[in-house]
Amino acid sequence: METNESLDEEKPFPDQYFASLLNESVNFIFFSINYSSGTLFALGGVNKMPEMRFEKMKSVKKILPFLILVIPALVWGQDATPAAAAPVPTLDKGDTAWMIVASAFVFFMIPGLALFYGGLVRSKNVLSTMMHSFIAILVLTLQWTIFGYSFAFSGDNPYFGDFALAFLNGIDENTLELTVPKYVHFLFQGMFALITPALISGAIAERVKLSGYIAFILLWATFVYDPVAHWVWAGSGWLFKMSALDFAGGTVVHLISGIAGLAAAIVIGKRKGEGISLVQPNNLTYTLIGAGLLWFGWFGFNAGSGLATNGIAARAFVVTLIAPAAAGVAWLAIEYLHTKKATALGAASGIVAGLVVITPASGFVGPVGSIYMGLIVAPICYGAILLKGKLGYDDSLDAFGIHGVGGAIGAILTGVFTLTLGAGVASKGDQIVVQLISVVATGGYSFIVSLILAFVIEKTIGFRISEEKEIAGLDSEIHGEKGYIL
Repeated sequence: METNESLDEEKPFPDQYFASLLNESVNFIFFSINYSSGTLFALGGVNKMPEMRFEKMKSVKKILPFLILVIPALVWGQDATPAAAAPVPTLDKGDTAWMIVASAFVFFMIPGLALFYGGLVRSKNVLSTMMHSFIAILVLTLQWTIFGYSFAFSGDNPYFGDFALAFLNGIDENTLELTVPKYVHFLFQGMFALITPALISGAIAERVKLSGYIAFILLWATFVYDPVAHWVWAGSGWLFKMSALDFAGGTVVHLISGIAGLAAAIVIGKRKGEGISLVQPNNLTYTLIGAGLLWFGWFGFNAGSGLATNGIAARAFVVTLIAPAAAGVAWLAIEYLHTKKATALGAASGIVAGLVVITPASGFVGPVGSIYMGLIVAPICYGAILLKGKLGYDDSLDAFGIHGVGGAIGAILTGVFTLTLGAGVASKGDQIVVQLISVVATGGYSFIVSLILAFVIEKTIGFRISEEKEIAGLDSEIHGEKGYIL
């Protein structure tokens, strides 16, 4: 991804002060659940936890930990400076080798996502749910090659690309993108283009036609993903020129896919029996393995996004380890206080929330900032999942609750905890404003276009499967197969 920032050295952070802030952070997590009551739909929308009531907060003191978390960060790093001019591109074999490996890391996330989602649905739908991820690979590889890459990364228009790079026109083994072959840039960015629409499938699992799903992800990639990638990552993109910080896809991948999932779920409605019968995951072992594979692949996802082997890549790798750990611990603590259980599903939820929140910030924040981001995102995503039950929409596997909400929080907190400012940005406050603009613009655009696409598909070829086939199960009705023969 193209970047127009460089990173300063992280400021010293006294141990005593750090310990004090971490203590306040933990207090914030414990107190945050006082704001929530009702039924928890854990990640996957499949486990209903017992309803618990909490007393209202008795004094303003209980919100002070949040202020203690954020206010120092607004000051810390204030003297960060814009980037120096980029060097003249020359081929770097080390960068090239790393980016090829990082591309394979990201590709490995897609079967990881298939396992993660596949374990969360009912056994009659496990194959169809996993197939959504593999169908995305097949269909969107061709879309990305024929015109998707060109739409995202060519031309001088601030809003969308052109056909200059269609079918990889004009690219050969000597064409460079920074210090790597253009082919490698196409490859790495293509992995993002494949997995992002696949994330949407989690919101609409167990009730969509295969033809409707294919039409939706193909049109969505063309009219939402490619333009937004151009806005944020192409040199001519309007958000790129505004110096919006998104190192690896907080807005481009997670926010817009989560928002799209919400829009599609609203159009096609709830699963049969959702809210009436208890929907249980068929195999949480799959989900935990999937979470591990996602975490593994995410190291390439984040550390590869600078297109180089350098200190920024190393630090991005480090914070991709730290933030999910912090979020996972926080999620389990909240879950235990809420339900008196610390579940495998909760651990997986917290890990993914932490991975999502650090994605846009991974090239811009240090270890301390990544801890804070993990601690902050866990209670917010936990609360977002609680709201699903109250608001009445069926985000089957919480694509919106984790990816949509987590992506938005990550983009905003990138402005709070960044160690550097975007080119031309005068202050930390200005950077946060830019981040807010990017969240509203990308999220709002994705919601509107996704809503239109889902509605048109439903009214033409049909998006939702028939009630009879839904009850029988999508594995047998669509694929003529079963995930388990016992």
